Amino acid sequence: MASQTVVNIDIQGKLPKVASGKVRDLYAIDDDKLLFVASDRISAYDVIMDNGIPGKGALLTAMSIYWFNYLPTQVPGLKTHYINNSLPPVLSSLPELKDRSMQVQRLRVIPIESIVRGYITGSGWSEYMKSGTVNGITLPAGLIEGQKLPKPLWTPSTKAELGGKDENISPEKARELIDNAKVAAKVEELSLAIYTAAAARAEETGIVLADTKFEFGLDADDNVVLVDEVLTPDSSRFWPKETWEENLGRAQPSFDKQFLRDWLTGQGLKGKEGVKVPEDVVMKTAEKYREAYEKITGKST
Repeated sequence: MASQTVVNIDIQGKLPKVASGKVRDLYAIDDDKLLFVASDRISAYDVIMDNGIPGKGALLTAMSIYWFNYLPTQVPGLKTHYINNSLPPVLSSLPELKDRSMQVQRLRVIPIESIVRGYITGSGWSEYMKSGTVNGITLPAGLIEGQKLPKPLWTPSTKAELGGKDENISPEKARELIDNAKVAAKVEELSLAIYTAAAARAEETGIVLADTKFEFGLDADDNVVLVDEVLTPDSSRFWPKETWEENLGRAQPSFDKQFLRDWLTGQGLKGKEGVKVPEDVVMKTAEKYREAYEKITGKST
């Protein structure tokens, strides 16, 4: 898998750009298909760092493809936007993009981040400490940081524009934003079913899937379709199963960008723009991402 760092994607104007996100650039192949190209950019607390993580885009792409192939075998009726990881012929002169690219269906994106939490941590823990709730959902008293929740919770957030901040919202507010009761119910149902299947798979490999973020779109027949990246270290919290219990009540070791978040917080740089991550933190973060990929997929990088 590629190890050089690619922060800016250059397809030499061969396809029209549709959008640019924190990590991915999207290009139109035709009216029905998009090309997702994952850079090595990394963001934390909704801010993109000045430098990237080598090979990260290729690794995230491979991990998403693994899940796009695996999940429909576990969740009946699940549709995904993934088509293949071939480059369109117009990009044949840029083979270096192949490992970091996916062809996907072009869909109408549902305007929320669909987050599922199986354990209490992060912003959910912060809210619980203040009010005994997560996304407005009342939880039992006496929970400990990192504890497994009585059942996984659907805890959506807004989907901010690039440069904006996602905000946690109640399930009721998410249903209002989706503005279609049937679609909202399907998004919640699929999110919980996918999380449950993925958490079981992760546990088999010695990983606790603490929480994760999904995105969904609608096809021409209004079917709800899983889109974007899925169950990567960018969109999920992965903890080592063997040390989870002994670390209850404090920060868990992780196979994701929590290492970077912790460094930013320790340096007083949380949410700050223009941060260049030092080489040792870059390398440690890359190592964490590789560990997650290798454990879950059983493949080496």
